[in-house]
Amino acid sequence: MASSAIKSGALVNLTELHPSSQFYEEGASLRVTGKIGTKENAVIFNEKNKIYYRLQDYAVEAAMAIIADGNAILKIDTQHLRDLSFRVGSIYQFIGELHIQADCEAILQARVGRNVDGLDLNLYRQSLQLLRQFQADRMNNTVT
Repeated sequence: MASSAIKSGALVNLTELHPSSQFYEEGASLRVTGKIGTKENAVIFNEKNKIYYRLQDYAVEAAMAIIADGNAILKIDTQHLRDLSFRVGSIYQFIGELHIQADCEAILQARVGRNVDGLDLNLYRQSLQLLRQFQADRMNNTVT
């Protein structure tokens, strides 16, 4: 019998999410954190050079948001989220499945979303690096 368990979301920085990335795969379960904005507004964030961005705009009727990291952007489909209020200037985290369109555009179908205002983003990035290093070391120790 096939397992229908929902996978946990792999922690991913938006800069790591590109067609040649190991994370850029149809149906991949990912966790991303960022500021939400429209595609037109996303370029404004290049100056800040951050991985996580604050809420800029949200189209309720389309249930679509865009998060950006420098030149990296990701569309977030929020149609399945309930009881989550989006506020301009806030930071959000999403867990969901990545869907690759015919034109190679990626959209994260969010199943979970939360406001993470107050999160120390530099510390978060450092902890992600340390987690990956720990996991790699542990895998190497298990193999040998």
